[in-house]
Amino acid sequence: MGPSTPLLLLFLLSWLRPLQGQQHHLVEYMERRLAALEERLAQCQDQSSRHAAELRDFKNKMLPLLEVAEKEREALRTEADTILGRVDRLEREVDYLETQNPALPCVEVDEKGTGGPGSKGKGRRNEKYDMLTDCGYTISQVRSMKILKRFGGPAGLWTKDPMGPAEKIYVLDGTQNDTAFVFPRLRDFTLAMAARKASRVRVPFPWVGTGQLVYGGFLYYARRPPGGPGGGGELENTLQLIKFHLANRTVVDSSVFPAEGLIPPYGLTADTYIDLAADEEGLWAVYATREDDRHLCLAKLDPQTLDTEQQWDTPCPRENAEAAFVICGTLYVVYNTRPASRARIQCSFDASGTLSPERAALPYFPRRYGAHASLRYNPRERQLYAWDDGYQIVYKLEMRKKEEEV
Repeated sequence: MGPSTPLLLLFLLSWLRPLQGQQHHLVEYMERRLAALEERLAQCQDQSSRHAAELRDFKNKMLPLLEVAEKEREALRTEADTILGRVDRLEREVDYLETQNPALPCVEVDEKGTGGPGSKGKGRRNEKYDMLTDCGYTISQVRSMKILKRFGGPAGLWTKDPMGPAEKIYVLDGTQNDTAFVFPRLRDFTLAMAARKASRVRVPFPWVGTGQLVYGGFLYYARRPPGGPGGGGELENTLQLIKFHLANRTVVDSSVFPAEGLIPPYGLTADTYIDLAADEEGLWAVYATREDDRHLCLAKLDPQTLDTEQQWDTPCPRENAEAAFVICGTLYVVYNTRPASRARIQCSFDASGTLSPERAALPYFPRRYGAHASLRYNPRERQLYAWDDGYQIVYKLEMRKKEEEV
């Protein structure tokens, strides 16, 4: 070992001494940090334990309440099911009672013995109607109801042409409008965006009410002429019938309806002054006048010229009437109440005299939304197309021979 060895050892010792001091300070710092972390961890553990205890206490308090709420919900559900069952049973019993105890037919006797109300009519009035076809059916009952959709406002009309294409649907929304929707088929009408599938037909004069009719490729409707109902002119309380060609979109013919002092025929449908109808026999009109403001009148129209062929004063009251239709020459009037309830055919009038009011069935319509704004009979399908508070409904009818017993 040379003389330089002690010097080297002294140098190494002098260099290691500061490193040992730094290590000591570093260890002390780490110990302080670890102590702080342990303290925080302890606090977190205490808080977690406290929160867990609070949550456990809350759970213990809520469990009995949840059990009580569940029992009450089950009790309410059971009670609701019971009430629903009672309502269904009550409806079945009401339907049965209505079937077993039909309402009395609407038959009135004129005290003056002059042949019925309003017998001062012109032309062939109150004469027996000679049937043009062998149609001898009457309604037995409303067999079923199908709600198609909701389209348009609360009042309107939808129908098919009984003499035209079997699939086309015609929709006339509102009581004063000039644009009709034509759908190529029923499926297109039931779509969510139905209006996009429809073609629009604009008529030259707006219609009034919901008494329009599509028949043989023509749209028949009532127009309020200048000075018509509410106009205060010479044509006060008169209406003009329009025959509009749907394909050519032209007015083919028009005629002022030959009745003075027209008033709404249905007490619950104040916007309709003339209600047009079609059946196996052709074209009809339901109306009322001031001459006898308590009953409905029926007229047989010539679909070619719009001339009135025959007229009848019926015993059917205007009060609480909401709509009507004609089947095989028999007028059926549907009644309701102002707070909308279940509608019922409560009066019928057979122009041919084959069906007496006492032997006519008076069926109820199934429950629905409000009141009928319009009813259109399709003789080809034996169905009614109804507009009920904006909902479009199809009623299937069950028919029987007029000679059969009720």
